[in-house]
Amino acid sequence: MTDAAEGAVENTEYDVVVIGAGPVGENVADRARAAGLSAAVVESELIGGECSYWACMPSKALLRPVVARADARRVPGLSAAVQGPLDVEAVLAHRDVYASHWKDDGQAAWLDGIGADVYRGTGRLTGPRKVTVTAPDGTEHGLTARHAVAVCTGSRAVVPDLPGIADARPWTSREATSAKEVPGRLVIVGGGVVGVEMATVWQALGAEVTMLIRGTGLLPKMEPFAGELVAEALTGAGATIRTGVSATAVHRAGQDGPVTVELDNGERIEADEILFATGRAPRTDDLGLETVDLEPGSWLTADDSCRVEGSTWLYAVGDVNHRALLTHQGKYQSRIAGAAIAARAQGVPLLETDRWGAHAATADHAAVPQVVFTDPEAASVGLTLAEAEKAGHRVRAVDHDLAAVAGSGLYADGYRGRARMIVDLDREIVLGVTFVGPGIGELLHSATIAVAGEVPIERLWHAVPAYPTISEVWLRLLEAYRDA
Repeated sequence: MTDAAEGAVENTEYDVVVIGAGPVGENVADRARAAGLSAAVVESELIGGECSYWACMPSKALLRPVVARADARRVPGLSAAVQGPLDVEAVLAHRDVYASHWKDDGQAAWLDGIGADVYRGTGRLTGPRKVTVTAPDGTEHGLTARHAVAVCTGSRAVVPDLPGIADARPWTSREATSAKEVPGRLVIVGGGVVGVEMATVWQALGAEVTMLIRGTGLLPKMEPFAGELVAEALTGAGATIRTGVSATAVHRAGQDGPVTVELDNGERIEADEILFATGRAPRTDDLGLETVDLEPGSWLTADDSCRVEGSTWLYAVGDVNHRALLTHQGKYQSRIAGAAIAARAQGVPLLETDRWGAHAATADHAAVPQVVFTDPEAASVGLTLAEAEKAGHRVRAVDHDLAAVAGSGLYADGYRGRARMIVDLDREIVLGVTFVGPGIGELLHSATIAVAGEVPIERLWHAVPAYPTISEVWLRLLEAYRDA
């Protein structure tokens, strides 16, 4: 494929200009092209973005052998055969395949196949509907959008400004998912999704893992029992979890020496590498937002069609709008934004009054699904009990021990897990569901359908779960609700 930037003409016009060619930007361009609009896509790194090379794909490729071995060890007749260590070289090679060896030829070809023009370089807004692309060789190319500019630049890992941090060269999620060898000792600062998934991976591959958590437990955005069960499993696997502590300084001895992290209680911990999994910031610092009266480096507030508030042409899709920092939600927003851009370009009225219509990303508020690929897995959609109560809903939390379901016992000896369903007592619909246990990730979509579809409890009785599967927990939850 020959990138359009190689022969681009200044001030080339397109219907839609997309800045950022990760999964979100790719899908905005795809929806625009499907609607008959012309589209340009600007990318400063690899086409395919964070998810393809440093997040979703490499991390799950690393986790799959870890979780498969853990599951196999709980199956009679198989457990004795899988007691040995993982083949580290094979695991890392498997990861490299799923990261496409950090080459984007395939994804570039896909964009070419849908008829989008690709401009490699840094894209900056230079005024309303104007984008200037600075190519790697310094050449500048001007683009004008007839209808929309979509900012899809994603987010970056935040590293706290601690004494010694620059010289310590800490890992972020990028280094943690692309490392070429296993560190002997790894300190992980943060107990969110990245922290627990990377603790699961590197502990299983042979690292001595210590987690430093400022709060009281892991996975603070999920139901409390999710973090508790994951913490028990990590501790059982050999990891050390320290809660209520913060890092105050980091030092590395020489170029390749060990890292020492100082804690707020005066303690020091030494490791070979330190990973900061302490949050994300929008990649909007050098985007030219000041040229359109927006704050550089800020999250971009967008409405449910993903159009930036106060603008008629600027869209913020994916992480940059801070609605739901998940790849699948960003792709969902892309479909919504693409439909809205096309409708407005063609003069078709938007379905403003339809909360679940083609032009509203309502799921961002009501039905966000997420799977944490640890052992055990943790999965949730919709509201937690605390969130539902804070929002003013009159609700009931219905819990069930997943180990009491026949399918769970067949799945693994000593199965441990829990399910919770949050029911709106006034509307008798499900507002949220959380599952924790081995093999429950694929169970989440049924819950997502129930929440997004606002399926009445009385209708869920007619959704008969197959026996004997783990999904029979749905029947048990409904029985517990009825009998309460």
